[in-house]
Formats: sequence, structure tokens, C-alpha cells
Amino acid sequence: MTQDAFASLLERSVRWVEDLEGGRRQSDPRLSVLEAIARVLQIPLEALLADPPTAQCTDAVELALIRAALQHHDVITGTAGTAPPAPLPVGVLRAQLVHARTAFQAGRFGMVSRTVPELLVAANASAAQLTGDDQLTAYQLLALTLELAEAAAIKAGDTDLATIAGHRAVAAAERSEDPIIMASSARHLADAMTGHGQPQAAVAFALASAARLAPVLLARGGTAVSTSVLGMLYLKASLAQAAVAESLGEDSAAAAVFDFLNEADGHASRLDRSDGNELWTAFNATNCALYRVAAHVQLFDGAAAVAVAAEIPPTATAALPRERRAHLWGDLARAYTQAGRYEEAVTTLLRAEDEAPEEVRCRPRTRLLVEDLRLLANGAGQGRLRALAGRCGLPQ
Repeated sequence: MTQDAFASLLERSVRWVEDLEGGRRQSDPRLSVLEAIARVLQIPLEALLADPPTAQCTDAVELALIRAALQHHDVITGTAGTAPPAPLPVGVLRAQLVHARTAFQAGRFGMVSRTVPELLVAANASAAQLTGDDQLTAYQLLALTLELAEAAAIKAGDTDLATIAGHRAVAAAERSEDPIIMASSARHLADAMTGHGQPQAAVAFALASAARLAPVLLARGGTAVSTSVLGMLYLKASLAQAAVAESLGEDSAAAAVFDFLNEADGHASRLDRSDGNELWTAFNATNCALYRVAAHVQLFDGAAAVAVAAEIPPTATAALPRERRAHLWGDLARAYTQAGRYEEAVTTLLRAEDEAPEEVRCRPRTRLLVEDLRLLANGAGQGRLRALAGRCGLPQ
């Protein structure tokens, strides 16, 4: 709902709405104001009075259900089985996938994890039973669903499960005969391989995929989506290479990180829009800068990461999906920690929590940062840290 429409329904001015939303009018609005807002938004008054909802973290049961779906005979073999469910039309599958991947970019990882198992089985059944172009489309959607399973497992810290899903996504993408989907699945597998402690293999795979698919993706100048998936391969290669460089401690290995980032920047510069999100890549110049921040953090150069982040315009950050924004604040909090700026690290981590609570409270890597800050901060932000640790379920 626009602010104009909201103001009209409340019989208030747009300025009044702006002030209320910005916290400049009433820090504790009168009950009559809340009642009017609840009526206009058609929600229960309790939704405005209650504490913010707790993060719905992916738990072991949900990860087990994803694993069980991946281990299902029909899903492993790509067959329909002896008593298959009726295949869903590709339009229905696509709508369900769009809903789930949009939720992921909004930072709703727990909801995604609960959706993925059923969607995996349904997409596989359709791919196994449909024919012609519908079957190829079903394989595209199956690959994209397997990518989502990989991404959800990465967020939950289950790198083994992520790698399995990533391999399956690449196989389904090949059967779709679509080079865009092939590149998309390849970048997800490279991410999973890096998380699973195989960064050198991830670099090799991402670069091989880029070399193989680039001539097709860039034919006749390429499209926004083909350029985006190709650029993402170089971004994933850069973070994998950063992990290689960090383990080897060699300057030549670190130099390659920025070669890959520069390659990605070149592809981003060819896009017409600065806020692109083709095929849920969020690939654009701003996201390339986010990866540059993450690479510096991986290389334990927090000061450089902070400097890169400072150059990103706030308007550009605001145009990113919520998950990407929270990821940036999380990486920046690590950068501040590496630079010994603990108070700023705590503030930035809380900013990430505001953007996407599950990115902070549920991810093992971020929870570890909370623990580190409690040891390092020496009183800086300790009250806020204790409260955050409690929301993360960490021992007090």
C-alpha cells in the first residue's frame, strides 16, 4: 500500500504517515492510532501490540525432511515410480517456486525449508511425466528448486546436504538443455563446494562452467539474465579463491580473487539496470561490491572491507533484496570485528538482525560471531550483545 493510500484511508496527511513510520511522531502511539491502523490494514490489533515474531529457524527435522526428499527413489533416478502423483502443470510449479524463492530473498529461510521437500517431489514428478517443451520447463524448475534446497542448507550450516542438492541441481539443469539454468545451478554448486571445504574444486568448476557456457550466454551481446548468471559464476569463483588464498597465505592466490571480482564487475557494467535481480541472482554492481566486502573479510582484511562498504551508496543498498542487505551487514560486522571496532560491529550486527532476523539468529556462522564479540568486546555493547545472544538461543 502506498503512503498516499494509507494516509487517505486513515484521513491523515502523507507527512503524518512519514513521521509515524520514521519514529518522529510518537515513540509509543496511542491505542486509538493503533486501532485505526489495524482497521485500515485489516489485521488484528494484537499484531501491532505483540513483540516482534521470533525467527523461524530451520531445524534438524526440516533438514532431515529435505534429505529424505533428496534420497527418495524417484528423485534420485528421475523417474515417476509405480504410483506417481498427477504431474502439476508447469505454470503451477513456477508459481510455487517463485513464492519460495521470493521468501528466501526476504530472509524467510525457515519457511523455505518447510516448503522445499514437497516442491522437490512435485517438480520431479512433473519432469518425469510431462513431454516436449513442458518437460524441459519442468527440468528447469526442478533444477531451480534443487538450488533452493542447496541455499537453505547453506544457511542452516549443513554443507553436506547443500553439496548433494547442488550436484542434483546441475544434473537437472543439463537435462533442461537451457544454458542459463546450467550456469545458475553451477554457481550454486560452487558455493556449496566452498562451504564444504573444497574451495579449489569450486574455483575450477565455476571457471570451467563459465568458459563452457559464455559463448552461448553472450551470443549477440547476451541478455540481462544470461549476463547475470555468468557474472555470478565469477563472484562465486572469487569467494572460493579467497578461501584458497586464506588457507595458502600466498599473495598470488589473493590476487586472483580480485581478478575474478573485476571480471564480474565488467559483466555488471553491461547491464542496463543497477538494481537487477534476474533469476533471483541480485546480480548488479552493488552485489559485486558486496562480494568484494566478503572477499576482504575472508582474507582477514577488515579495514579494506569497511572501506569498500563505505563506498556503496545507501540508495543502492536499499534496492537489494532483504537477504542481501542483511548479508552485507553481517559481513561488515565481521570486518569491524577484525579491525577491532567492536562497538560498531555490535551495532551493525543488530542492523542485520533488523533486516532479516533469521540471517543473524539462525545461521551458525553469525551465531559464532556473536560469541566472538562477547569475548572480544570488553564491555562495548555488552547489554545489547547479551540480549542478542538470548534471541540466538545462546547460553547466557
